[in-house]
Amino acid sequence: MNFSPTRSNIHVDDVDDFIDVRALFLMFKRRLGLFFSVFLLVFSTFVIVTLQLTPLYTSTASVIIDPQEREVTDFESVITGQAPDSTLVDTEVEIIRSRALVGRIVAKLNLVDDPEFNENLVVAEGVAAIGVNVKSWLGSLAPHQVTTVPSFELTERIIGEKVVSALLSRLSVRRTGRTYIIEISIETEDPVKSSQIANAFADQYLVEQLEAKFESTSRSNAWLNDRLSALREEVSVSENAVEVYRAQSGLLSAKGSSLTEQQISELSSQLILQRAVFDGVNARLQSLQSQMERGAGAETIGEVLSSEVIRDLRKQQAEIAGRRAELSSRYGARHPEILKVERESTDINSQIQQEVRRIVLSLESEVGIARQKVTSIETGLSQLRRELMGNNQSLVRLRELERDAAATRTLFESFLGRFKETGQQDTLTQADARIISSAALPTKKSSPNTVLNIVLGAMLGGILGVGLVMLVELLDNGVTTGVQIEKVTGLPFIASVPEIKRTMFASLRKLTGLDVEPHDYLVQKPLSSFAESYRTLRSAILLSNVDQPPRVIAITSALPGDGKTVTTFSLGRLSAMSGSRTLIVDCDLRRRNLSKLLKNKPEQGLLQYLSGGLKLEDVIVKDSQTGCDILPLADTKYSPQDIFRSEAFRTFLNEARARYELIVLDTAPVLVVTETRTIANISDCVVLAVKWRRTEKDALVKAKNILVDSDANLIGVLLTQVNLQASRKYGYGDYGYYYGAYRNYYSD
Repeated sequence: MNFSPTRSNIHVDDVDDFIDVRALFLMFKRRLGLFFSVFLLVFSTFVIVTLQLTPLYTSTASVIIDPQEREVTDFESVITGQAPDSTLVDTEVEIIRSRALVGRIVAKLNLVDDPEFNENLVVAEGVAAIGVNVKSWLGSLAPHQVTTVPSFELTERIIGEKVVSALLSRLSVRRTGRTYIIEISIETEDPVKSSQIANAFADQYLVEQLEAKFESTSRSNAWLNDRLSALREEVSVSENAVEVYRAQSGLLSAKGSSLTEQQISELSSQLILQRAVFDGVNARLQSLQSQMERGAGAETIGEVLSSEVIRDLRKQQAEIAGRRAELSSRYGARHPEILKVERESTDINSQIQQEVRRIVLSLESEVGIARQKVTSIETGLSQLRRELMGNNQSLVRLRELERDAAATRTLFESFLGRFKETGQQDTLTQADARIISSAALPTKKSSPNTVLNIVLGAMLGGILGVGLVMLVELLDNGVTTGVQIEKVTGLPFIASVPEIKRTMFASLRKLTGLDVEPHDYLVQKPLSSFAESYRTLRSAILLSNVDQPPRVIAITSALPGDGKTVTTFSLGRLSAMSGSRTLIVDCDLRRRNLSKLLKNKPEQGLLQYLSGGLKLEDVIVKDSQTGCDILPLADTKYSPQDIFRSEAFRTFLNEARARYELIVLDTAPVLVVTETRTIANISDCVVLAVKWRRTEKDALVKAKNILVDSDANLIGVLLTQVNLQASRKYGYGDYGYYYGAYRNYYSD
């Protein structure tokens, strides 16, 4: 029943697939010292710097750009027609912030003589004085260069520019939201000075506006006056040219147009009216004719019904019809009275027809007359148009002259109006802005904000502390827990071998009076956690194959210093103490650390035995404390190549199997020496020892893969030199995590 590991392709960076809250807690717990060191360093720095800073006081004056209170005549709107908008406020902010205006404030308040703004007046004291002296000394060491001494005026200008820059750094000008209000803030070391400078800025800004307006108005009036003189002359010349050309061309006009044009206009109006008359009469005639063609009676024709004559005749016809009806009731059809009435009816009908024909003839006459009038007007209109076409060239030129004259007069009148408006500017000029809040005397310092700085220091300290902890954890790639080993390699974790502290050695030496080494601790303290870890290792080896327990065990490591030699020696001693016949073999041809643990330097060893001529008893060293046998490596300059592949070594192992119940081989690190692969291949099982927090995960995975590729029976990984107290902070569920619960169980 063998455990057969497979080659691991797990990358060490992909071990944890999710965030584990307890793992994060343990991470910060084990790095608590680092976190608090960084936190206290940053926090204390913020506190010290804050307490050392000079208190500053801020005072603010507010002005409003009020477009509703601009001058009655705003010259800017007169010239450009532009209304103030949002960009105007932003422009005014930049004007207040300009070096020109700041320079006037510097001159007005004589800030050149203020040490707060003129660094040349500051006397260095204390640490600052030391810095100045060092800087001066370093400057004297530099190569001497011939420089031109600036003139007094140039020096004053340079100092003035520096003072302006210093004041600009203390100035804050900002717009309040989307309003027309501008806040001017000054921050200095003196509250009175802050208020004074802020009010000076507000006052100077209003003065600047007025001066700019007066200057602009004066320049504009002068320019408009010159322009009006020229335009007045141009108007006179252009209007005279129009009148002269009209007289020369005979284009007399009334009310702004020529006589021909007026006649054409009148005839066009008459033509429209006459055509309407013609269309109306013609429509009446056509309607009458249409009704007559359809056989309509006189009683149904509208044009006929409107005639008075027809109405009288219709009335008479109705009376005759009434009489006939009365007579018909008394007389026969051939009665003279009946015949008389019928003759009267026939006569009336004849009169009606004659009247209808008269109406038709009358309408036809009206249509003819209307048509003649339309034709006459059209003829006259055509004649006038021909006359107008003959005057087109002259008229076009006249219109051109009139347009030029009108445009010149319009421009002249516009400039004349503007000149009159701007002429009142001197008496109506007022600033576009006004002060709505003067800068008050500040009662509290604005900087430094002690509470804010302390909070920021705490936050920054915490962030940097957490960041450094995370960085250290990311850089710490060492193996720390058994759970981690199993996730990385897929191999069983065997046990954690505790670290033996110096205090434990000191007490043991005092108790025994002997020079105790780490491997001796197991013998002196058989009930300790150190000894128990090797019992766990021995049990894991024996249980790895219950049917055929391994007898040849190779102990190796990824890198030197991982504790494989102590592990080999301790495992062999523990096995001997348990009653098993045990042989410990030093197979590390380069370091021979196992052989160096012996008190007496061996003269014969494994190499001499394998070379022949010696018996195994001749090279075996007996451990006086446990009775286990040790086969060391004697010092020699000769190291045969591939000794572990030789038949002699295999024969040795077979002989050892016959004589011993357990053979423990101390091999070289597998990542360093290739011979270890051969030993691992011919051993019954292999244990890989790694040092706690020292062996990196990548090295562990590579060592494991090499052994698997060598077809070794790798039964698990042993974690050595573990600080059990500290390991509690690296992982729950691991052996070391419960150290606090079981440490009193052992006699450490």
